[in-house]
Amino acid sequence: MPGGVRNKWVSYPLPEIVSGYNVVRKLGDGARAQVFQVVKVATGQIFSLKRVVREEHEDDRFLQQAISEFEHSSRFDHPYLRKAYELHRIRSFFKLNEVQVILEYVEGLGLDQNRPTRVDKAVEVSIKLAQALQAMHDAGYLHADIKPNNILLTPDGGVKIIDFGQSCPVGFRKPRIQGTPDYIAPEQVERKHLTCQTDVFNLGATLYWALTGQTYPTLITKKNRDRGPEHGRKSVIPTPQQLNPEVPSLLSRLVMESCAFDRSLRPKDMKEVIARLEAVQALLARREAQPGLVEAGEVPDEEHPEPAHLDDSGELRYDFSALHEAIEEHRDEKKPKSE
Repeated sequence: MPGGVRNKWVSYPLPEIVSGYNVVRKLGDGARAQVFQVVKVATGQIFSLKRVVREEHEDDRFLQQAISEFEHSSRFDHPYLRKAYELHRIRSFFKLNEVQVILEYVEGLGLDQNRPTRVDKAVEVSIKLAQALQAMHDAGYLHADIKPNNILLTPDGGVKIIDFGQSCPVGFRKPRIQGTPDYIAPEQVERKHLTCQTDVFNLGATLYWALTGQTYPTLITKKNRDRGPEHGRKSVIPTPQQLNPEVPSLLSRLVMESCAFDRSLRPKDMKEVIARLEAVQALLARREAQPGLVEAGEVPDEEHPEPAHLDDSGELRYDFSALHEAIEEHRDEKKPKSE
């Protein structure tokens, strides 16, 4: 379990908090939820506690999301996925009235408060996020709500994906729209079966924002929640490279393909996303080492994409053999040299 043992705590007990823990400070508020930093009295270890209280009949869904967060988060053991440890259901007159979840305490800022100022940093964060999501997919689950404020950046350069309240099994079809405007995938809006490519879209929309400071025009946006479902499909969407010239075309194309409304045009899984992000990382490392390096000729530009072919399943796939060579070369350069 995370957190160190300390001898002294400036803390105070709250009667509403589960026994065995004292509250150190309040960390924030969410939808019907309060989040506290707490200390376990017996060990002195620090945790986060999410407390969700039912105030109205419609709040049942928030209680269920908290339960879902525990059930999903407790399944995973990955350094970039926040861990859940305990679930407490509090009833009043035999009716569930409150849920409290003991979570891993993570020191850090949300990506929404700490947008990377360099493209290479955005890529580094995205690779870690994709690795964490791949671990979820390998276990048979989706996150289904990747967005900047569900990503914590830690002081040591790590990342943590949080809030698994909307997670679900791969292939699940939700009975109602769930997701976040500006990051929600079309199949979430249209209540279709969700796949690994749903997380690809959510991550792509998050990376679009990280690179440009602007949100991707999804089918539902914060600025205009009542847009029709055809709005985004008919819009001319600027690429990350058009909004930020520092973004290489290789990365710009990956983001736009990840955010394609047609799932068949997106990367097929997180493994492909990771491979392509690592290729971008290798390119950026070359640029850093050779400031005069021109991208044209090494990777195709936006208007003249590299040749694609149909694989055995009939899917349109790009030839990434040159990219894999760049990745391996970059890895070799990073290996310590023996003397």
